[in-house]
Order: sequence, then C-alpha cells, then structure tokens
Amino acid sequence: MTKASPEIEALAAQRLAVDEDRITGSRRTNVSLAGAWGSFWRHPSPYMIGSFLVGSVVARVLVGGGSWWELAIPAALVALFPVIEWVIHVGILHWRPRKVGPVPIDSLLARKHREHHADPRQIPLVFIPWPVLLWLLPAYVAVALLAVPSLSAGLTLLVSVYGLKFGYEWTHYLVHSDYRPQSAWFRSVWRNHRLHHYKNEHYWFTVTTAGTADRLFGTYPEPSEVQTSPTVRALHAAEGL
Repeated sequence: MTKASPEIEALAAQRLAVDEDRITGSRRTNVSLAGAWGSFWRHPSPYMIGSFLVGSVVARVLVGGGSWWELAIPAALVALFPVIEWVIHVGILHWRPRKVGPVPIDSLLARKHREHHADPRQIPLVFIPWPVLLWLLPAYVAVALLAVPSLSAGLTLLVSVYGLKFGYEWTHYLVHSDYRPQSAWFRSVWRNHRLHHYKNEHYWFTVTTAGTADRLFGTYPEPSEVQTSPTVRALHAAEGL
C-alpha cells in the first residue's frame, strides 16, 4: 500500500481536528488522564461495580481449582461484548415509551438515557443509575452460578462480567469527560460515540469500540453522508413523546 504524502496526512489531521471541534463544542477544557480517573471516583457507580468485581476476584482466588476451558469464558464475553452493548443500547436505552392498556411501559434506564441525550455534558447521567445497580449487580451472582456447571466457572464468569461492566463505565465516562483522546484507538471510540450524541442518534451505538457491531448491524455510515438529526437531543420527539 502506498503511504500518503506528509501534505495529505497533515490535511487529513486538520480536517479531523475541525470536525472534532465542531462535534465537541466550546464547553470542553483539557484534563489529564489522572485527573479524569480521580473525578471518575466521585460517583457511586465505580464503587458499586468495583466492590462486586473485587469480591468476585477474591472469591475466585479462594475457591481455586478450575479447568483451562474456563479461559474461554472471558474470551467469549470480550468477543461478544460489542454485540451485547449494541443490543442493550438499541433495545433498552432507546426504548420508545408505550402503553399496554392503561399501563405505561418505560424503564428507569430508558428515562435516564433520554436525559443523557438531552444534556450529554451532565456527567452524573453518564453512569448506570445506582438504583438499577442495587438489584442488577446481585442478580448477576444468581445468574452466573446457575448458568455454568461449577462454582469456579461461575466465579470466573462473574469476574468477567463485572470487569467488562467496570470497563464500560470508565470508557463511557472518559468519552464524556474533558479528557482529550491521545491514542488512535480511543480517538476512534471518542468520535464514534460523539457522532451518536451530536450528529444522529440512529447510528453509532457501540460505546467501548468503533466499527464493530455497528458495521455488523448497518449503523456505521460515513458521517458526511448522514443528516444531522433534529431529535438527537430529544429522543422520540418526532413521535410526540
């Protein structure tokens, strides 16, 4: 493959910087990764997920034993996580409120996600709501211990689930924080999620990766070919909701 000339590379970098500045707006400042990490721990979600993660790691070490096949558990979850993330984002977080007879069907997760779209800079709304974590984190324990044939495998599954959930919370927070991406990988994730929030809410649903499940499900278009959505800050507004 022929390498692009320095002039073309410089022009591409300039266009990328202009596009990111347009997406981001004028309210951002610059913080270090260490500063973002410190701010991350000012919210309840990291402590809640972190506690279950540490507890599951300690339990897995104390139980010991296990088989080599258990390594397939974290490997499979990591491979499937972009798809799981996409399905949750589309099916649960972007749920359109509706009624079954007189009963409204609209979860706390969906309501909080609409608030998150209304103001992506409101950092508390970036995190999974703590009332949801109160029942969700313990529920994983029951599911994991019933889903696999041994205690050691169940604890390996729990470590994997809590680890991925913690990684999701950190990545999602970092994307919405004032930290400027340094690596090419994080820059792609950063832009992917910001296009979802500032360009069009019907595309770019993955949060911790870019161009993975979105490519698979046809929600990874060329940004220049997508119209800016009038409801990107007001989900379902066109439907009168």
